[in-house]
Amino acid sequence: MSHHRITIQDLTFRYPDGRLALDRVSLHIEPGERVALVGPNGAGKSTLLLHLNGILRSNSGTIQVSELPLNDRTVGQIRAWVGLVFQNPDDQLFCPRVYDDVAFGPLHMGLPDDQVRVRVESALAAVGMSLYSDRVSYHLSLGEKKRIAIATVLSMEPGILVLDEPTAGLDPRARRSLIHLLENLGDQTLLIATHDMRLVRDLCPRIVVLDGGCVVADGPTADILYNEHLMEQHGLETP
Repeated sequence: MSHHRITIQDLTFRYPDGRLALDRVSLHIEPGERVALVGPNGAGKSTLLLHLNGILRSNSGTIQVSELPLNDRTVGQIRAWVGLVFQNPDDQLFCPRVYDDVAFGPLHMGLPDDQVRVRVESALAAVGMSLYSDRVSYHLSLGEKKRIAIATVLSMEPGILVLDEPTAGLDPRARRSLIHLLENLGDQTLLIATHDMRLVRDLCPRIVVLDGGCVVADGPTADILYNEHLMEQHGLETP
């Protein structure tokens, strides 16, 4: 069971041009929870996700992962715990061969080759891509690339998996198979930023609604997803 909890307190972030992206966001995610982060475009969802493993850093507010405050000293450890899967898999895949992309993190952690091999095989198996080890990432479909991108993070064995729009751009079959994959991942904590309300309904018991950089609602999916007034107010559709 993942024992990593996330505590975000009063996180505020401005872009270099002065625009406010996050406005005193506070959020608490328990180990093993599956939480959807929803909101209109420009609400700050990706910006929030990029803070969770220190890619973006704010001077205002705090982030704790497993009681460890995120700072220069802890960012390496926190990146090992928090696996971030970008919306565009091409931002995550840069080696010619699938095996090398999935092996990159564990090699970087200094694991011996035989352990790296075990991690790669188990990560590829988890995303149903065991036969793709020697394939060239460049030639894969978007759905296949998204799976490999998830595998590159799983090979680091993170307790928390953070995904930005995992089903965006996928055709219906690839979308269903990705949801099925996430459903069966085991006990990682999941935080998923998405516009895909059916994914939310099928996968996440809790929703956090972000709008204009603020948390405007946070609660059980069953309550929020079918609250048409609330959803409409924030430019969202009920499934």
